[in-house]
This record gives sequence, structure tokens and C-alpha cells, in this order.
Amino acid sequence: MPLPDLSTYTPHRTITNAAFEGVPVPGLRAEFFHRTGGERAASAARYSMGGRDLLLAWGWSDEQHCRFSAVRDPEGFWHPETEGCPVVEILRDGEAPDAPVTGLAIRTPAGQWVTADRAPARSR
Repeated sequence: MPLPDLSTYTPHRTITNAAFEGVPVPGLRAEFFHRTGGERAASAARYSMGGRDLLLAWGWSDEQHCRFSAVRDPEGFWHPETEGCPVVEILRDGEAPDAPVTGLAIRTPAGQWVTADRAPARSR
């Protein structure tokens, strides 16, 4: 399944400081799109941080989770799409479960992590 062409979708809503997996992530922008036609409505979401696209997720509006997803590398290329939602880790400023959220890391199909973090760089 190729990446969705968002120019064929209608913008639905945009959320700044969006939540991922129910956890608000400062600086995360989520843009949601819809496209009707046929029996089902298609949906897509583009996540970005600091003006850099991180993730595309798409599928059908009547499904709870994404059907496909793709991660964008900091170099600017999209990794191959995978079925289902990506593996995402919420990054925090410290080890405590209530430590402030600073960003997120998304695992590529090859097992590498792409991070978008507002805190100083640190090793994973």
C-alpha cells in the first residue's frame, strides 16, 4: 500500500500539543484528513514536530487503529509502510512515570528509532 496522497483528502482538524496513545506531547502537531467515496471513508493522519514530518498513519474512519503507517527519517525519506500502527515510545525528562514529556521515538521497520525530542540530545 503506497503512502496516501494527502492532496486527495480533505483536512478535518489539526491539534497542537497532540496526545499520542493518550499522552500529550508538547510540540507534537497532528493533522487529520478524510476522503469519502465508495462505501467507506478513508482517513489519514500526519504527525510532525518542529516543522519536521515524523509519521503518516492511514486506513478507514470506522476502524479504531491505523491500517498502515510510515515513519520519516530525519534525512527526509519515508521508510516503507507497514501494516498497523507503529511502535512509539514517549520520551520523558527523567525516569519517573510522571516526569515531563519531552517528545517521542518511533521505531522504523528495520528496528531503528527516529526521535523528536525537545530535551537535550541523549542516547537511547
